[in-house]
Amino acid sequence: MTDHDICLTVSLPARAGVSLIAPAGFSTPHAAPLSVAVRGADMCLIADPGAAQHALILTPTAERIEVEWRYAATGAPYPEALFAPRDSRFTRSAAALGAEVRGIADGRDPAGIKALADHVAALFTYGHPEQRYYDGADEIPQICSLTVGSCVDINAYFIAACRAAGYEAGYVTGYFIPREKRTHCEDMHCWVVTRAGGLVQEWDIAHHLKLGTGDIRPGLNPKPGVRLPMAHSMGLNFPAAGLTDIKLIGEPWWIGADGALSRPDLQIRLRGYDRLAG
Repeated sequence: MTDHDICLTVSLPARAGVSLIAPAGFSTPHAAPLSVAVRGADMCLIADPGAAQHALILTPTAERIEVEWRYAATGAPYPEALFAPRDSRFTRSAAALGAEVRGIADGRDPAGIKALADHVAALFTYGHPEQRYYDGADEIPQICSLTVGSCVDINAYFIAACRAAGYEAGYVTGYFIPREKRTHCEDMHCWVVTRAGGLVQEWDIAHHLKLGTGDIRPGLNPKPGVRLPMAHSMGLNFPAAGLTDIKLIGEPWWIGADGALSRPDLQIRLRGYDRLAG
């Protein structure tokens, strides 16, 4: 077998009239979705036309939903839509941030991305704060002191910095299954892809910080494991579901009556770690 399976199990609360939105998966050079199977829910395929990607709306029909993505360990180049700038509060850089990063890197020189990665890494310690540095803001603000941030927070800043400096950059959400766990993980992960002078590089600043590695290098796995891409970009719009400028979609989320998204209790399992890692 050359394909690989990840089975994502979503536990449903005992309440009616609540749907889920789930990513459909997309292709990267390392992995590509082959199919998505849903049990315990009716499924409707929707799209963000500006991001050229799809998602699933799941309406529960049972006490438990299973969504199973089948992946192959080969793929295709990153899609052009991943690199396209989006006018969103999650990607728009403040004037002060733009001025700062343009003093660090020249968007014509690919080597400047490494300088930006080092700069961003020096601004963060890894963690999951209750209050994020961009909460309530209409743009990504300049950070002037050491800040606690998750992979989502760190990469939002890195993307904004890269684009403000004149580099193409894209944001990937998905699952990272550590080598020591092999069959499961607890939640989603995200990483960044940059492109300059024809050179495509992948970055995971958060994993460097978690491992205490100060020298940030391009590459996906400073921490050994495998990755399954689920979606890309921040500031997504799904008109068919009434969702506008949502931060991201990396795993299934409940859609509240007011359009607010919340995370269910998920069980995330992987089959085929060795084939995917090999």
